[in-house]
Amino acid sequence: MLGIVGLYGVISYGVSQRTREMGIRMALGAKRNDLTAMFVRQGLWLTGVGIACGVLLAFAAMRLMSSLLFGVNSRDPWTYAGTIACVIAVPYLACYLLSRRAATIDPVNTRRAG
Repeated sequence: MLGIVGLYGVISYGVSQRTREMGIRMALGAKRNDLTAMFVRQGLWLTGVGIACGVLLAFAAMRLMSSLLFGVNSRDPWTYAGTIACVIAVPYLACYLLSRRAATIDPVNTRRAG
C-alpha cells in the first residue's frame, strides 16, 4: 500500500510539472482526449519498464524471498500476477485521472502562470 501511495504521488508530481506543456499543446489545437491518451501511454510505458526491472530483481532475489515468505511459494504465479495487476492499475488510474484534471485548465491561465 505504501508503494501504491508513493507511485500515485510521483505520477501526480510529474503531471503537475507538465501542466504548462498541456496548456501550450491545447493552445496549438490538441484535443483533451489526445493529451490524456498521450499521458496514459507514457505512464504505462514507464510502468512496463519498472515492472520488467522489478520482476527480474524478484527472480534474482528468489532465494532470499523464499526464506522470508511463509505459506506462499517464492515462485507462485498468482502472487506475481496479482502484484503486477495492482502495479499496472494504479499508474493507469493516476495518469488518467490526473491528466484529465490537468486538461481542463484554460490554456491562457497556464501561460500566465509561467
